[in-house]
Amino acid sequence: MPILLDDHMMRSIIMDHFSNPRHKGVPLNLSEYRQVHKDSENCIDDIILYVKVDDGKVIDAMFDGVACTITSSSTDIMCDLIIGKPIEEANKIIESYLNMIFEKPFDSDILEEANAFKNTHKQAARIKCATIGWNALKEAIDKKDE
Repeated sequence: MPILLDDHMMRSIIMDHFSNPRHKGVPLNLSEYRQVHKDSENCIDDIILYVKVDDGKVIDAMFDGVACTITSSSTDIMCDLIIGKPIEEANKIIESYLNMIFEKPFDSDILEEANAFKNTHKQAARIKCATIGWNALKEAIDKKDE
């Protein structure tokens, strides 16, 4: 069943993850994490995403840096969604989220709180903010361990 969020609920979710991020910080053992740096020419966004992958599964994900409300909250929610998931499932979540942002068919059930960004397409300037962490995740997942 699709998650139905009104405007107030969406703003509350976004502000909660911005004010109280669960996954912001730098991992203690950096060598165990894939790192991807992303920034934006249109916003203050300048983040590093840290993703720990082991045996085809996302073990942990964190981010650090400076970012606007949309980038911070969408990246934090993304980390919630993908930790503990097999790479295949994480890729499906990424695909569904990006489809939602770009107004294509998507699975709202697997996006959970990420559904709070479903109206982002109405503010074209915020699309980069809403996708920067997700694009970093895709790159991190696709990265081969060195």
